[in-house]
Amino acid sequence: MTNGVIRILGARDVGVLLSGREQEIIHTVRAAYETHASGESSLPHSTFLRFPNDQRNRIIALPAYLGRDFAIAGMKWIASFPANIERGIERASAVVVVNSAVTGQPEAILEGSIISAKRTAASAALAAQQLHRAESAQSVGLVGCGVINLEIARFLLAVFPMIEQFVVFDIDAQRARQFADKCRGLRAGVQVATTSAIDGIFSSATLISFATTAIAPYISDLSACAAGTTILHISLRDLTPELILACDNIVDDVAHVCRMQTSVHLAEQLVQHRSFIRCTLADITSGAAPARPTPDRIAVFSPFGLGVLDLAVSKYVLERAAEKDQGVVISGFLPD
Repeated sequence: MTNGVIRILGARDVGVLLSGREQEIIHTVRAAYETHASGESSLPHSTFLRFPNDQRNRIIALPAYLGRDFAIAGMKWIASFPANIERGIERASAVVVVNSAVTGQPEAILEGSIISAKRTAASAALAAQQLHRAESAQSVGLVGCGVINLEIARFLLAVFPMIEQFVVFDIDAQRARQFADKCRGLRAGVQVATTSAIDGIFSSATLISFATTAIAPYISDLSACAAGTTILHISLRDLTPELILACDNIVDDVAHVCRMQTSVHLAEQLVQHRSFIRCTLADITSGAAPARPTPDRIAVFSPFGLGVLDLAVSKYVLERAAEKDQGVVISGFLPD
């Protein structure tokens, strides 16, 4: 859109346009990863806005440009306020601003938390699809019972239809029970069990997703995990650096994930190198690296979360919105 015209898409529009599109979103995320890996992107480090004497709350700016068929620039501005859950509202809220890669003019503003959750889940499902043996995906463990793991469960069902059971854990038992009910609604017949201890996850599933609000590592023992377990370390700060060093590590972007006291960053600080990171997910999807060179080793996927993914999914949303004429189009948004 040009000449001062801008499209506004709220949560309802974005949700409708992305509903039931899991496979297409995964394809979009894979293309974004591979475009970024080819060097046809610009991805500055995300900027964390924090508040004095407050380690939990933050607002993050993720600017990016993605080339090839995407040809899109913009930024996600996403807030994470964990105490919102106690207020009865979602932890995360976000907007995505999309700019023309030709003129630089803003072309669209989209509600971003749904896009962020979907692209995160698609990234996790893509990693699971590449790293995990489908025949051992009957039982999936979910640590953290929030929006992100619910979306991850939805996307994992799309790539692993053989999933029979989810085992869930949260430090809030009531939240875990409510989350379990939501998981049961994802597909008829899927079984969902709650466990009162994380070890119950490790002993029940070989595909495990961590999506918590942890700010420091608290898991120091994976001995209860079976050989060949795949861990989707989405929240990035659950595992001790010693565990990271003992696992097969795959990331989304090496430079980005080695920041902000992630478990991978702490591991780098401990050993003063990054050679324990074997490859990126794009290396595997493009065939540049094998998926599991040591099949019995625990594999950990640690995605920092790249702004190029938000832009890629935003472009997908905008193309569908234009086809269906959804959203609010404002003329004269920019000065004449």
